[in-house]
Amino acid sequence: MNTNNIGIAIVAPGGAAPNAAALDAGIARLQHQGFLVHNYYEHDKRHQRFGGTDAARLAQLDAAASDPEVQVVIALRGSYGMTRLLPAIDFAAMADSGKLFVGYSDFTAFQMALMKQTGRVSFAGPMVCADFLPDEPDAYTLGQFWDCLRGPAHAVRGEVADGGADNPLVDVAGRLWGGNLAMMVSLLGTPYFHALDDGIVFIEDISEHPYRIERMVLQLLYAGALDGQRALVLGDFSGYKLGALENGYDFETMLAYLRQRLPIPVLTGLPFGHIKRHATLPYGGMARLVSDARGFDLTVRDYPTL
Repeated sequence: MNTNNIGIAIVAPGGAAPNAAALDAGIARLQHQGFLVHNYYEHDKRHQRFGGTDAARLAQLDAAASDPEVQVVIALRGSYGMTRLLPAIDFAAMADSGKLFVGYSDFTAFQMALMKQTGRVSFAGPMVCADFLPDEPDAYTLGQFWDCLRGPAHAVRGEVADGGADNPLVDVAGRLWGGNLAMMVSLLGTPYFHALDDGIVFIEDISEHPYRIERMVLQLLYAGALDGQRALVLGDFSGYKLGALENGYDFETMLAYLRQRLPIPVLTGLPFGHIKRHATLPYGGMARLVSDARGFDLTVRDYPTL
């Protein structure tokens, strides 16, 4: 796609950059590709584990939303910090800005609150540190991102991992929502949690043991968040290590239990999460999910584009 005059704003509502030199190199690479980069993160003003004080990180969001030369606002990284900012964010101003907000992990909190308060679609997609800074960014990840933002429709193919149980056969439609499972559960009971009616739910997480994944999904179920949903689609859940006392309780065992317990189909194979190769998903877009035993096709429409 033609990158000339596409303004990208970098904001750090969560964690700070691990490597300032890598960030500078990544920004230079984006500029060389023709993007207009507006970096609102200041590495020398990072605060504790965060990309600045709470006030400074909020100011980054506000500045990016009000910058007329910016079309896309991308989170620096996840980690933690967005939850602190939620009560102070002017979500109406974020939506009215017309910017395309992008991130995942901790950024799930922003996406859910933005959708609840304004109905504005955002994007579960790449972040600066993980996806734009490596010397060789993943071609699939960046291709998914720009294809999605170009629109008007976006397609993702999911494949069941070798050795994994077959997916149920489904052909359903609904608004796409979800994100990082721990962040979603942390918002239950708050003014920021929002389950979209008749939706398709996607989830992912990192370093969460299968029993913790099961426990969080059951919490969503018991809270009524899965009532009326069309399907639950699992992304990547890697980074954990099974203990000596599991006695056969592994991810596939947990998955089998959820498929017996939940009132909606549960699919695996979504290429999304804390992994190098991941899709971009319009949070709140209208999706159709069609599966076969070893995978599925997810097509999303009705979302803002460049």
